[in-house]
Amino acid sequence: MRLLVLGGTGFVGGAVVGEGLRRDWAVTVFNRGRHGTTPTGVRRLRGDRTAPGGLAALTGHEWDLVVDTWDGAPRAAGDSARALAGQVGRYVYVSSGSVYAEPVALGSAEDAPVVDAAPDAVEADYPSNKAGAERAVREVYGTRALIARAGLILGPGEDIGRLPWWLHRIARGGDVLAPGPADLALQYVDVRDLAAFLLDPEVPGGTLNVVSRTGHATMGELLAACVAATGADARLCWMEPERILAAGVVPWNDLPVWIPAGHPYRWLQERDVRAASAAGLVCRPVADTVADTWSWLRAVGAVPPRAGRPHRAPVGLDPAREAALLSAGR
Repeated sequence: MRLLVLGGTGFVGGAVVGEGLRRDWAVTVFNRGRHGTTPTGVRRLRGDRTAPGGLAALTGHEWDLVVDTWDGAPRAAGDSARALAGQVGRYVYVSSGSVYAEPVALGSAEDAPVVDAAPDAVEADYPSNKAGAERAVREVYGTRALIARAGLILGPGEDIGRLPWWLHRIARGGDVLAPGPADLALQYVDVRDLAAFLLDPEVPGGTLNVVSRTGHATMGELLAACVAATGADARLCWMEPERILAAGVVPWNDLPVWIPAGHPYRWLQERDVRAASAAGLVCRPVADTVADTWSWLRAVGAVPPRAGRPHRAPVGLDPAREAALLSAGR
């Protein structure tokens, strides 16, 4: 199989490249050449899809499959899809659950309303960029397109730092503020499982929520796996969500991954994924994701910058705020 990855040096793109190589496919990446490196054996084409003539390097080649992780202007996604229309058999676009129009009902499936977005828009916010790009790709590829609406993505290579924050925090040891309840159901996907699904030729075209079932792991299981992986002398101090929220702590940002029941964004971890499961999505145990992420973190030292994307504020609770909350809870 001949695989083209548009990008290929970031979190998801890098995992897709790795999965392609694991399958012994011929892998090509197309990017500006400003970020990261590519593994040995990967062909690298350079170009800037946002610039006039920036897709010229793609001319004259053929691939069986293209995977696109673009989150910028929908018009650029459409330009790429049109440029490759006669050169690629299948187009996979990695979208996001953020495309769903709020309020989003718990347990919503792929037919839930999405934000209004134009396929030829020059720039918009993240949800509109993703939704517009979905439309742009569908207009060109129709049923030959797979639109994969990912959810929370964890695993080695993570460039936002949600799971890495928990690992680093627990590695420091001592009393750790653990946001309750411990049995809070989580919904996420390991980046390697996502990549394997995207490259599976048996997955049909269409739009799918590509994330684990809700409850594939719990908050307690995730944090216990962090303690086990790091081997740290850490004690998880569970606190009721009401007390944490009353202190002004922001779920997802201050305490990564955590979105308690009743929160307006709880739907991010309660989407219907029966279609992806039926199509073959398999998710590995949380302990494997955590242990492998810790091994990767120890090797690289720090969370890498987001390839080709603007800098964003770091996630995680300030140590002083955590200590104050723990002290007040005693």
